[in-house]
Amino acid sequence: FCNDACRNAFNNKQNKDSTNLMRNVNNKLRKNHRILEELNIEGKTKVSKAKLDGLGFDFNFFTNIKVYKNGSEYKFVYDQGYKMLEDNYFLLVKN
Repeated sequence: FCNDACRNAFNNKQNKDSTNLMRNVNNKLRKNHRILEELNIEGKTKVSKAKLDGLGFDFNFFTNIKVYKNGSEYKFVYDQGYKMLEDNYFLLVKN
């Protein structure tokens, strides 16, 4: 590269989200991850659905699902996971 500016411009172009859909999905995943991370300071926390809704958490966007041997199903946003409990509460965990 001719200089740092050229190198940065090239890398930014290579790494940018190619479509609005990708950008929107990535933004929602980042927001969900940030919400879970802020609420789950201890590594394991119980929180109400109303609290998650109030912060703008979107339950349609997660990165993977883990089903454990005991049948518990956790949805994860990268390293932050959640499982629905009774009475509209969620257990938040960090993997």
